[in-house]
Amino acid sequence: MKKFLYKCLGLGANRIGLIILIFIIILTAFPACQSRVGMESNGDDSAGEYNILWLVTEDMGHYIPPFGDSTIQTPNLSRLAQEGVIFNNFYSTSGVCSPSRAAIATGMYPSAIGANHMRTNSYMEVTGLPAYEAVPPAEVKMLSELLRRQGFYCSNNLKTDYQFRAPLTAWDESGPYAHWRNRSAGQPFFSVFNFTDTHESGLFEPYGFRNIETRHYHSGDTSYHWAAGRMSEQESKVHLSKDTKFDIPPYLPDTEVVRRDMWKMYNNIAEMDRQLGAVLAQLEEDGLLEKTIIFFYGDHGGPLPREKRLVYDSGLKTPLIIRFPDQYRASQKDSQLISFIDLAPTLLSLIGMEPLDYMQGQAFLGHFKSGQKRTYIHAAADRFDGFTDAIRAVRDKRFKYIRNFRPEQGYYLPVTYREQIPTMRELLALKASGDLSDIQAQWFRERKPREELFDCLQDPYEINNLAEDPAYEAKLKELRAEMDRWLEDIGDDPELPEASLIDQLWNGQHSQPSTMTPEITQNQGLISISCSSPGASIAFKISGPDHENTAQWKIYQTPLALNKGEKLQVQAHRLGYLPSEIVQFKADNL
Repeated sequence: MKKFLYKCLGLGANRIGLIILIFIIILTAFPACQSRVGMESNGDDSAGEYNILWLVTEDMGHYIPPFGDSTIQTPNLSRLAQEGVIFNNFYSTSGVCSPSRAAIATGMYPSAIGANHMRTNSYMEVTGLPAYEAVPPAEVKMLSELLRRQGFYCSNNLKTDYQFRAPLTAWDESGPYAHWRNRSAGQPFFSVFNFTDTHESGLFEPYGFRNIETRHYHSGDTSYHWAAGRMSEQESKVHLSKDTKFDIPPYLPDTEVVRRDMWKMYNNIAEMDRQLGAVLAQLEEDGLLEKTIIFFYGDHGGPLPREKRLVYDSGLKTPLIIRFPDQYRASQKDSQLISFIDLAPTLLSLIGMEPLDYMQGQAFLGHFKSGQKRTYIHAAADRFDGFTDAIRAVRDKRFKYIRNFRPEQGYYLPVTYREQIPTMRELLALKASGDLSDIQAQWFRERKPREELFDCLQDPYEINNLAEDPAYEAKLKELRAEMDRWLEDIGDDPELPEASLIDQLWNGQHSQPSTMTPEITQNQGLISISCSSPGASIAFKISGPDHENTAQWKIYQTPLALNKGEKLQVQAHRLGYLPSEIVQFKADNL
């Protein structure tokens, strides 16, 4: 057999021996390579092999050097990009935070679960509707809970804002001092840090950074306390000259007011980068940098008027950088289309867990990475505070199709919160005086076309509607059909009144459904807990002399053993329902 092999290869025995030796060396090294490749492709990652760190900023367009804008220097993000992968076609499902975070937390489109009206639990005095929560299907769990069930320590610092209240099972800790450093020794973690200085409110006057982040993130002390509110402009660090010449988009006027808001926006980005660098430094101090997959992204597009809340790219497109351990795929750029709806299945895929059937996105990394890249991303806009519209969008790599379900209604919505931005007030003043350019005036049209089509490569600001151009009829029909397919697939009726939506979510009841009270049973010294509400998660904690951490709620999965004198507290909660009452059980009779 050996001679036959030599003959087939046309090689002498000595050369064959050398090849075999090289092959053995490659096989010896292969497990490490497989582990690294598994982070991105279809390798086999075991749960807990890597930690996951999400660094999330607010209201963030492509305003940083790794994505082509060098107005402000971001050394920490630039290093992250050099050591990681830049994904330059990453899109939110909405131009505003709460619906977007609902998509991330559940892996479902906000308009499929009643989460797309911003906000569901406030502005009721304007809408005349009751406060409510989005109600996903019974089997849906928050992403963080799924990771907790796999043994991860899950911490969130600080923002939640999911359009439903997070159950006690969602996080090991969620709050200003939440940190991976609070986990058990050796426990893998999924930690989220939210940076809010880049939020649109960072453009309000008086200007200044948020105390909560500027001082807390840099302290590295999880017991640090700070003053509430904002620092003054004089206290806040100046990262950028106020005389900088800004590249102002054509939908905004080039005035002193707008230039000052542009300065604030970039200055806030630089401060966010500084805070983000402090968190990364803590990761390195703990020796965890090469054991952690790091995500950086924004919760949607930019903070300026005609950016946030809209389904133009300026409202949806946000940076995504992923750094893998050992700088795997360092400095690469990946231009595939990715949606927020893909984050949940991708994170599960990275820890070796198959994405769940109810998830409406697809994994773009990890063991269960989809065999096909996306062709389209989808987005929606409905009510913002007290003002309602109904808009849906679908985009491929080049073209964006928008369908306006209320063409008789103008684009601009007089959202009171947004009108605290000086640039917004400037636009309204110039509109009143008739001094807006044709492009700037488009947003204030009293009616809008039923359909819009934009070439986002040739027309990145989405100014020139091609829907009536016969040369683009085939593309219009393609994207129109894709939108129809998507709406039917996720069960989205954009013309459904919000009152009727609430009626559907509540199954015709007149008030928000409540999770049923959990039942506790005892059998042969073991405590079992159940809840008759389908899909309810059950949280518990045990207090007693042998339980040091009595504040942390755990997820009930298997029967429990209690010692005499210990006290058990239990609460059940289905997403979108009111949580049950807390039931207590004391093991005096064991």
